[in-house]
Amino acid sequence: MPPLSTVDTLIERYQLQPHPEGGWYRELHRSPLEVQRTDGEGRSALTLILFLLPGGAVSRWHRVAGADESWHFIGGDPLELLQLPPAGGDPQRSWLGFALEDPSLLPVAVVPAGWWQAARSLGAWSLVSCCVGPGFSFADFSLLSDHDPATYPAGALPAWL
Repeated sequence: MPPLSTVDTLIERYQLQPHPEGGWYRELHRSPLEVQRTDGEGRSALTLILFLLPGGAVSRWHRVAGADESWHFIGGDPLELLQLPPAGGDPQRSWLGFALEDPSLLPVAVVPAGWWQAARSLGAWSLVSCCVGPGFSFADFSLLSDHDPATYPAGALPAWL
């Protein structure tokens, strides 16, 4: 039997499951504290997941309604994160990672509620944690590819669908 790859080891060690946007994840925390959003929907105050993107995979364009999402680099290779405001425009790029000699790498980025986002590893794999507040619910999650292409926001790169 061949040895497990680093990606396979991480999936096994952290008991990760496939995510609909791509990559692998596991929810680590869902706050028991409930909050009410301005639209009247109740959610956990905060949720936290581990999220693994293997090289060559993408976190497809998606958005979370009614909640901000922060991405925190944990390990592996740097990760490229794209963001688009709801109406579209030029994608805003962030690179997450750690390298003292590279000031373009940041350990954290925040995606505002309702903004489109997509990501990819710039190497063999990238491991991040993502926090959503108010807490994540799949009822608030939307993949761009599930929408009519005529409604895609300008700037949504087709290769990331």
